[in-house]
Amino acid sequence: MCRMGDVLAGNHAVWEFDSDSVLIRFARGIRTPRTPRLLHALGARRIPFEALSGVTVNTTGSGGKRDAVVLHAVPRTGADPLMEAAAGQLRAVCDPYRLVLPADRAAQAAEFADAVRARLGPDAADPAERFLVPVPQPPLQLKAYDARLGFDGSAVTFHWSRTGATSTKWKAGDQRYPLSALTGVEWSSPEKPGGHLRLVLRDSTADPRPDHDLAAAVFGVGYGAVHESLPFAAAVLAALRGRTPVASVPAARTDERLHHLGELYSAGLLTDAEYAALRDRFAADA
Repeated sequence: MCRMGDVLAGNHAVWEFDSDSVLIRFARGIRTPRTPRLLHALGARRIPFEALSGVTVNTTGSGGKRDAVVLHAVPRTGADPLMEAAAGQLRAVCDPYRLVLPADRAAQAAEFADAVRARLGPDAADPAERFLVPVPQPPLQLKAYDARLGFDGSAVTFHWSRTGATSTKWKAGDQRYPLSALTGVEWSSPEKPGGHLRLVLRDSTADPRPDHDLAAAVFGVGYGAVHESLPFAAAVLAALRGRTPVASVPAARTDERLHHLGELYSAGLLTDAEYAALRDRFAADA
């Protein structure tokens, strides 16, 4: 029986079973000492059971080999901004929900999986109504091929590179997009041709090429690597969606608004400063 504090150590990560979550610490493995840079950048993640839709155990292992077992947790749709931004583009070795173990740990993996399944809620198969897994908090910086991007929690800025940006972008000058002007974020992996990060603008119907889009930054060799650009995109997405529920209930009672605000803060969707500012504003409106 899996108990609180029990751990499974595999390639690149250690999973610890807790009362309401799985704590995943990414670390160098014994048999595979080189940790993928995305996992190294993430460091550690606490995944609440309510953020999961299931967990599988594959005893065939990686690449069809039978010398390993793969434990794979499946996040609910809409629960993790990192996976939402990735949109299925991550290679298996970079999947933060995947743990590869020696074949002789199959029984422990199955026991761990059963313990997690026993704690999944009745709505585990349904999309999550809000993000449940925290991501890196602003301020954040990202260096792309044609721009240097910044995110301070309220707006995304583009500072164009004189040598990398097209004339369209350079002539238009640096850009700043507040979250209120955005509806989403598109991340296209730098590991494939045409990799880029694009902000989806609320009032735009145009769809220019990324190298001509003033709300997009182009990746390239040495620019916009997965471990840098994906957490950046996820942070913008989390901040963007985190604001929507708060703004959508202006008529609610003050105590209801403060309770909902506390939920967003606990989920990691608001920074300390943002939470304090909104809490004080709601209290003043009472």
